[in-house]
Amino acid sequence: MITLKKPQEVERMRHAGQLVADILKLMRDIVKPGVDTMTLDEAACSLIDRANAKAAFKGHRAPGISVPFPGSICVSINDEVVHGIPSRERILEEGDIISVDVGAVVEGYFGDAACTYPVGATSATREVLLEVTYKALHAGIGQVTPGKTIGDIGHAIEAWTMSRGCGLVRDYAGHGIGRKLHEAPQVPNHGRAGSGLTLRAGLTFCIEPMVMNGKEKVKSLKNGWTVVTCDGSDAAHFEHTILVTEEGSEILTPWE
Repeated sequence: MITLKKPQEVERMRHAGQLVADILKLMRDIVKPGVDTMTLDEAACSLIDRANAKAAFKGHRAPGISVPFPGSICVSINDEVVHGIPSRERILEEGDIISVDVGAVVEGYFGDAACTYPVGATSATREVLLEVTYKALHAGIGQVTPGKTIGDIGHAIEAWTMSRGCGLVRDYAGHGIGRKLHEAPQVPNHGRAGSGLTLRAGLTFCIEPMVMNGKEKVKSLKNGWTVVTCDGSDAAHFEHTILVTEEGSEILTPWE
């Protein structure tokens, strides 16, 4: 069921979104060569604990996966698209790219966002991938205003990504968010302009393009969670939680 958020609900989502944004800003500062991904998870946990909030992903269950997600954040490196699991053994190297996906619950409401960072100096090819994915996110956000549709968002993301010769992950999508991490509607990163649900003020959802610089096929690793590109090409992931307003949109996770 699709719900339009009341002003008091939006305010709680702003608090959750700001916490998520603060964590992603912290990640930007501590992502460096030689840092293991469990250190990133611990830093995020510390910030969440100090805010008297909860990590949205810790213990999260998904259909078809026998074990709950073990981390507080998702950390996906290079060819990993989403749902990478933090580990003391996974150490960042110069030139890597790492996608960090963060979810937090504040007073019963969720915020969710992601950003992909270069680790030190990375290649020109990887820099372009990050730029294409970031601009794909904002191409989608640019369509958010009352009267537009979910299809308009997906069409804008797809058109931008394809025009830059990149692949688009089509097996995963954005989603509604509020009292639950995943609510209706689904927000695909592809679509037909003018199709799907018409946007109304009070609707909240996540837009999260996932883009690769190779072929579009992906697969899951044996841990059940981590999704990688089948051809080993790099992938990037950017995400914001968005509110549809009377005038247009508001980013509830201002990590930029």
